[in-house]
Amino acid sequence: MNGMMLFLCIVWGFNFVIMKLGNDAFPPVLFAAYRFLLGAIVLFGLTWFKKIPLPGKRELKWFILCGLLQTTYFNIAIQISLNYINAGLTSVLTYSMPLFLSLLAHYFIPGEKLTVIKTGGILIGIIGLFLAMDIQFGGNIWAPILALSSAVTWALSSLIFKRKLQGCDTIQFTTWQMAAGAIGLFLYSFSFEHGESHWSLMALVYLLYSGILASALAFVIWSYILSKMEASKASISLLIVPVVGTLSGFIFLKEELNSITLIGIILVLLGVWLVNNADSARFLIRKSSTLNR
Repeated sequence: MNGMMLFLCIVWGFNFVIMKLGNDAFPPVLFAAYRFLLGAIVLFGLTWFKKIPLPGKRELKWFILCGLLQTTYFNIAIQISLNYINAGLTSVLTYSMPLFLSLLAHYFIPGEKLTVIKTGGILIGIIGLFLAMDIQFGGNIWAPILALSSAVTWALSSLIFKRKLQGCDTIQFTTWQMAAGAIGLFLYSFSFEHGESHWSLMALVYLLYSGILASALAFVIWSYILSKMEASKASISLLIVPVVGTLSGFIFLKEELNSITLIGIILVLLGVWLVNNADSARFLIRKSSTLNR
C-alpha cells in the first residue's frame, strides 16, 4: 500500500509540471476537461473489457455528485484562483484537504477518531507545506477562500465515498465520476473561456500523461487506497504531492529551491510519518518518558 501511495504522489506531483506546460497550449479549464474526458474514455474501455456492470440508480447519484465536487468544482476553483494568487499558495490551500477530511472522518466515520499525535502530524505537515511552497500572500481575500473551498469539496467527495460507496467497484466509481466531472468542465469552458487551443505533438503528450496516468490510473489508485486505509492516513500522505511538484519544478522548469523550502519538505515528511505511524510514535514517546523517570 505504501508503494502505491508513493507512486500516486509522484504521478500527481509531476503533473504540476505537465499542467503548467499544458496551460500554454490550451485554456486551463478546457485542458482539464480534455484530460478527464480522455481518462473517462480509457476507463469506459476498461469497464467494458472487465465486464463491469453499469452502476445502479443508488450508486449513480453519488457518482455524479462526487464528479461535480471532486472533478468539476475542484478544478474550476483551482484555475480561477491561479489567476489571482500564486501557484504555491493555491497548492497549499488545495492540499489542506487532509485537515478537512480528518475532521469529517472524526465525526462521521466510525473508528477513525483523531488522536493528539495524528492532529499534530497533520498540523506539522500543513505548516511544512506553507514553508515548502514559500508562500507570499497577496491582497485578494476571496481567491484564497475559493482555493480553500476546493480542498473542502475534495474532502466531502472522499467522505461520501467512505460513507456511501464502500464496497463499490473503484474502477466503476472513478469512471462515472470522471465522466460527470468532465461534462461539467466542458460546460464551464464553453460558457466562460475564450482562449484558443494550439494542438501539437507535445500538447498531445501533455494530455496523454494527464488523462491516462494522472487521471484514469491515479484516481483508480486513490479510490482503492481510500477504501482500504483510514481517511486521515490516506489523505495526509497526499501532502507529498506538492512537495514532488516543487522538486519537479526545480529539476525540469528551473524554478527556485531555497533552504526554507527544504525545511518545509522535511516537516511535511515528518507530519506524514507521524500520522501513518501514530502507534509507533506513541510507543517512542512512552518509552522516552519512562527512561526519563
